[in-house]
Amino acid sequence: MTLMRWQRPEWRWPLEHWSSLRDEIDRLFDAPLGLWTGAEGSQPFLGGWCPAIDVYEDKDNLYVRAEVPGMKREDINLSLHEGVLTLSGERKERDARDSEQVYRSERFVGRFQRSLTLASPVDAEKVKAVYQDGILAVTLPKTEAAKPKQIQVKQD
Repeated sequence: MTLMRWQRPEWRWPLEHWSSLRDEIDRLFDAPLGLWTGAEGSQPFLGGWCPAIDVYEDKDNLYVRAEVPGMKREDINLSLHEGVLTLSGERKERDARDSEQVYRSERFVGRFQRSLTLASPVDAEKVKAVYQDGILAVTLPKTEAAKPKQIQVKQD
């Protein structure tokens, strides 16, 4: 068994924590206004709500999936204009009865709008949108010019 001499632990002021806090506060105030209001690719900080979305693609299509639970299909609007897909709508507040007392209300309600600039040109005539189980699934077929082409290499 080895005995070790006791040493007083070295105590340092945790400046690195204060530094990172200051960096976060600076970042918050330096952020463009779009980050506060829900511009493209961000969630709004002040008021309102925006549905969470996933965007992905394969060789033939772009896909957008948006979470819009508790909404009716007729309250959701989808448009495509000059390569920008816009999803908008309104989730309405449940009608409260006079005899009810609300203890907690955390669900976001009200109007929303998300606009996404698409990475590839799409055929607007073939776009499909399906709303099921609170998920809006949009399939956007790419134009033939936007699809990858295989080029055969010939020998001289």
